[in-house]
Amino acid sequence: MVALALTHKIRSRSLYVSPHSPVQLSLPVYLPDDETFNSYYPAAGNDELIQSLQACAEGDANKAVYLWGPVKAGRTHLMHATCARANELNRSSFYLPLGIHASISTELLEGLELVDLVCIDDIDAIAGHPLWEEALFDLYNRVAEQKRCALVVSASATASDAGFALPDLVSRMQWGLTYQLQPMADEEKLAALQRRAAMRGLQLPEDVGRFLLNRLARDLRTLFDVLDRLDKASLVHQRKLTIPFVKEMLRL
Repeated sequence: MVALALTHKIRSRSLYVSPHSPVQLSLPVYLPDDETFNSYYPAAGNDELIQSLQACAEGDANKAVYLWGPVKAGRTHLMHATCARANELNRSSFYLPLGIHASISTELLEGLELVDLVCIDDIDAIAGHPLWEEALFDLYNRVAEQKRCALVVSASATASDAGFALPDLVSRMQWGLTYQLQPMADEEKLAALQRRAAMRGLQLPEDVGRFLLNRLARDLRTLFDVLDRLDKASLVHQRKLTIPFVKEMLRL
């Protein structure tokens, strides 16, 4: 059997390989090498969710997880991290972001019940699309029959509130575990920023961190991207991170 699906190769194009076919379908999807459980900063209240995702990655096959939360709350990071953990253990995994559903075929779902771990991101992107809803319903049924595959999906709302038209699909999505991703408080975001800065050998004073939180979008991806820019600017200009320097670099 060919082992795999969208693997966590560093900076490489992801491929899907059907367990029963030598045909490879190239997808325009890249999985970042730095989005793992070790690099994730969990908010209070997400411990059980993290444990369930790790269990899925490590071989708790008879499990389905429905994860929901707002955009930029860290859902995609967790999906990548789950695949990365499975790959560390040489287990087959498949990651599919359904935001690109218009450029791919439902045939990609065929045979996935024989993969160890399947992570489908932004599943509500296909809400109201009959062909995709039927295909996902069939996948859920095959996963339940095979009892091999761990299926993890993410959305921006609960299954009943995400706009799906097929009642049976909603019912299937509710059959497993459902978690709401709890947002990070500002103090947690500040701690995450300071920790990331320290990992880069950069000191982020508390007043500068709070300034960034107050002046920028507060999702961690935006904050981390800005911190990366400031890190490079600090090296180029040989200056420490201060509020005047940050204002100058970011033109705030």
